Amino acid sequence: MRFSVIASAVVAAVVGFGGTLALVIAAANALGATQAETASWVTANCLAMVAATGYLSWRYKMPIISAWSTPGLALIGSSIGFTMPQAVGAFIVTAIAIILTGLIKPISTFVSKIPASIASGMLAGVLFAFLTGAARTIPIDPLFVLPLILLFFVIRLFNPAMAVLAVLFGGVIFAFLSGRVASVPAIELSTLTIIMPVFDMQAMIGLALPLYLVTMASQNLPGFAVMRAAGYEPPTAAALQVTGLVSLLTAPFGAHTSNMAAISAAICTGPDAHPDPAKRWLTGPFYALSYLVFAIFGASLVALFAVLPAPLIALVAGLALIGAFVNALTLSLKIEEERLAAIVTFAVTASGIAIAGIGAAFWALVAGLLVAGLEHAKKRA
Repeated sequence: MRFSVIASAVVAAVVGFGGTLALVIAAANALGATQAETASWVTANCLAMVAATGYLSWRYKMPIISAWSTPGLALIGSSIGFTMPQAVGAFIVTAIAIILTGLIKPISTFVSKIPASIASGMLAGVLFAFLTGAARTIPIDPLFVLPLILLFFVIRLFNPAMAVLAVLFGGVIFAFLSGRVASVPAIELSTLTIIMPVFDMQAMIGLALPLYLVTMASQNLPGFAVMRAAGYEPPTAAALQVTGLVSLLTAPFGAHTSNMAAISAAICTGPDAHPDPAKRWLTGPFYALSYLVFAIFGASLVALFAVLPAPLIALVAGLALIGAFVNALTLSLKIEEERLAAIVTFAVTASGIAIAGIGAAFWALVAGLLVAGLEHAKKRA
């Protein structure tokens, strides 16, 4: 045991939790969730990390790190017209789909056949709304927002992973010192709230299907790639089954999808965590323990976010997704023959249109696949 094991695990947990908590708040607000439901969402998500990471790391003696779906939060936050019960129904269906993917190989094979450029174009379109939302905070309160943006890009030069956390903590302190926050909420222990699911067909098509696809393409696959790059051969089927199961168990409490981590996993799987690869699995239990602490005080953190200035939440959410947006846009344009389909997918997603009550992400996939099919047919002709 080395202190670096504990330090790496705690840093990974803080980066994963603090850097994306604003996205949970934004997604919950988009669904009209109450503060109690939002707190339950955060608490259940944290408990899912405890269970999945703790079990998988101990069982396979590898640093198998789980996280909640950041692109999934962006997708939920950009969705229009869904309620919290409908979203819970979609979360349950998504969890079942992930479990089946781990159990039935043809399903994972089918998902892998969707062009990465189209999936990335959809993700880029989803993230685009958050980036523009961050930019729109500037005229609302420039004296508050502009120093935080400068702080982000300065810190990012030296430590990209800590830049969002610097903005979050700096923004909270700035908000209190400048009188933008009237009072500090009292510390309270978290509770879980059961939300009865509604299995609405429009939510299944417009929310569950895109959530499943972005989670698989933008979280699970990169997460497995990070582990392989570190010299491990992850148990992909077991990991999908476990993360899908914990997603299924926590969905009734408002939690969205759990999956493999990428950035957090990179922190825990490298030599900085431990020089001996066989000992790095110890980061898993400490990572899980960190999320247990977050779960206990999740309600207090949500209450704190509720009194913070709205521009700060939108700014942190947008800045947290810049890296993901750049990566998604780059992948969508990587293959020249698929660029047109990718751009069409991006444009339809970013438009936010809803047809027959079904959101833009689904129609973007349909449009992108249709254009790709026409391009492929032209080549064969």
